[in-house]
Amino acid sequence: MQISGAQIVVQSLKAEGVEFVFGYPGGSVLEIYDAIFKIKAFRHILVRHEQAAVHAADAYARASGKVGVALVTSGPGATNAVTGIATAYSDSVPIVVITGQVGTSAIGSDAFQEVDTVGVTRPCVKHNFLVTDVNQLADTIKKAFYIAASGRPGPVVIDIAKDVTQATSKFCYPQQEPEIRSYQPVLHGHVGQIKKAVQMLAAAKRPVVYFGGGVVLGNAAEELREIVHLTGAPCVSTLMGLGAFPADNRQFVGMVGMHGTYEANLTMQNADLVLTLGARFDDRVISVPEKFLATPKKIIHIDIDPSTIAKRVKVDVPIVGDVKTVLTQMITQWKEQSLTTNEQNLNKWWQDIECWREKQSLWFENDEEIIKPQYVVQTLAKLTNNEALITSDVGQHQMFAAQYYPFTKSRQWFNSGGLGTMGVGLPYAMGVKLARPDEDVFCITGEGSIQMNIQELGTCYQSRIPVKIINLNNGYLGMVRQWQEFYYADRYSESYMDSLPDFVKLAESYHHVGMRIEKTSDVEGALKEAIALKDRLVFMDFITDRKQNVFPMVGNGKGLNEMLLPPHMRETAADSAVNDVNARNYDKRSVP
Repeated sequence: MQISGAQIVVQSLKAEGVEFVFGYPGGSVLEIYDAIFKIKAFRHILVRHEQAAVHAADAYARASGKVGVALVTSGPGATNAVTGIATAYSDSVPIVVITGQVGTSAIGSDAFQEVDTVGVTRPCVKHNFLVTDVNQLADTIKKAFYIAASGRPGPVVIDIAKDVTQATSKFCYPQQEPEIRSYQPVLHGHVGQIKKAVQMLAAAKRPVVYFGGGVVLGNAAEELREIVHLTGAPCVSTLMGLGAFPADNRQFVGMVGMHGTYEANLTMQNADLVLTLGARFDDRVISVPEKFLATPKKIIHIDIDPSTIAKRVKVDVPIVGDVKTVLTQMITQWKEQSLTTNEQNLNKWWQDIECWREKQSLWFENDEEIIKPQYVVQTLAKLTNNEALITSDVGQHQMFAAQYYPFTKSRQWFNSGGLGTMGVGLPYAMGVKLARPDEDVFCITGEGSIQMNIQELGTCYQSRIPVKIINLNNGYLGMVRQWQEFYYADRYSESYMDSLPDFVKLAESYHHVGMRIEKTSDVEGALKEAIALKDRLVFMDFITDRKQNVFPMVGNGKGLNEMLLPPHMRETAADSAVNDVNARNYDKRSVP
């Protein structure tokens, strides 16, 4: 039977097991939308902006472990989607974005709503296709899903000319994985390198396991926990890795990097061996490579993407492979060789770490009247037993969520780490809630970020997506203001918002529940009330301390041992930490 290209698209998505498609119709994709209406193979979520469609598909992929799908029209539909595509690319998230294109004969003629989508998206996709032959459509979709999900995951764009959606062809969706000669991801690590790695790990005096989002995306949390428990080593996480190892376990030292904990940063800096799992030593983690490597250390780097290994730091043992598979190989080797770490050395190492941990770098002084943003996050964690699914936007509120919500499971924390995209929080919450409808989903945001995609409150009402929004409202672009305070002599250039909407009325105008919370004593009650409203979207506008800062902080050009510390640590921490480290004859001072 001959069917149209539009029907081939819908039937192909059905064959891939797609549950949701996030999109916005337009002229070049009307044939596809007509096929969606007729076939009803999946649920379509009508967003209010194409950027939100891709963000929601991205979050659906992160939460479900499947490939997310977005559908947008040509021209501005495709360009509006680029920020979402770039966000997914930076965080290695598997999505397929289908974009409409003008008819084949009109390509290159500056036709209405024409843009070179393949050219525009090339820098921020794993791969992209332009389909001008209906007979290649099904095979192309199969390849797109395979490429998006395999190896290092990422976004794939399929740009489809409108006449292709109207043409007809026989439909037979491929059942086998496609053979792509130039694309053969390596899954198993080199046996010799793995043997060398486990022996180095056993011999280390001050080992640390440093893991990132690759462990989450690679479903390797169980293997991570086993290697950490086998070795007895401390572990630290990137922002994107949070939850892969339980935050309430003693061996978890905390998030590392620009706003990492005091103990995590000093552990990372002073380790003599770093076992790196699905992380990339980016600038927000180690800051300046030369300063990070000033304390001599051996580095084992495991990643499925060979281009990531040794990109910023010299690596002693590179291992290319799937992190879950390689960790399984390492665990097997460790047991077969009956390896153990030196208990005496490890105990000394833990004594130092516990000393740093005692400084309580995340302690803050609560206020009975003015709401502290940290307190809101802590209270949410208590009321949800650390089990809620949390999305965030980008800024101070993102860091407060990362620091003060103890994530205990993988795929629990959703934010834009690599690109730092404001506006993702609400569409992320939409995608997460649709992927896991039986779990509580909270979006922690700020009054700046939420306004970038606040129109998706309409999507939430139309599609019945009852997420909870926690707006930590301080009247500033908080992270910008913090940097202006520290490094620009309090010159708050365009970081103050003096014309904010009434968020309660705005939420109510979209048929949702709105709350305004202005006192610390009302925080817990408001959160309890919102949690109880299971089937409603609740927008909670918390009026918070206007000049609260995120500590610790590693500034530009500084090392992990040069943190700007919170006020309660500034008098004694430097001297005591230096003495602690010198007592162990370490190579470098641990704080300025």
